[in-house]
Amino acid sequence: MNTRTGAATPIQKAAVVVSIAFLVVGVLGFVPGITTNLDDLTVAGHETDTMLLGLFQVSILHNIVHLLLGVVGLAMARTASSAYLFLIGGGLVYLALWIYGLVIDLDSSANFVPVNTADNWLHLALGAGMILLGLALGRRRQAKTSPTTPADSTPSQPV
Repeated sequence: MNTRTGAATPIQKAAVVVSIAFLVVGVLGFVPGITTNLDDLTVAGHETDTMLLGLFQVSILHNIVHLLLGVVGLAMARTASSAYLFLIGGGLVYLALWIYGLVIDLDSSANFVPVNTADNWLHLALGAGMILLGLALGRRRQAKTSPTTPADSTPSQPV
């Protein structure tokens, strides 16, 4: 919520929506039926066959990361400037995770989160989406708060 007006800005609302999505995904990673092979769930590592929605490889660590991102995002959504930082910073983290997932051997111990090909593409979409939201809504907020000088208000020169 914006402390001056009492109303949430669009960027704060976007940060809340993204945060809630992370919280929901983090919880769903522990729900039988939505997450398959839940009895195979490991703390970390690529050896698990546990899949969220049958597509995305998850572990306890992976689910906790989603839950933590949701909590951090909700806390940062309290101001427009920190909501902007959450969206841009979180987006950059997800792009880095996408690149990491592309360069590591998915069957190696480096894949400790774990990620699979579906996760990699989702990380690209999340990273790009969060950054685009931050840039678009951050620019909109900046445009509304920047002082403007009307064209006809230039000081006149004494004659």
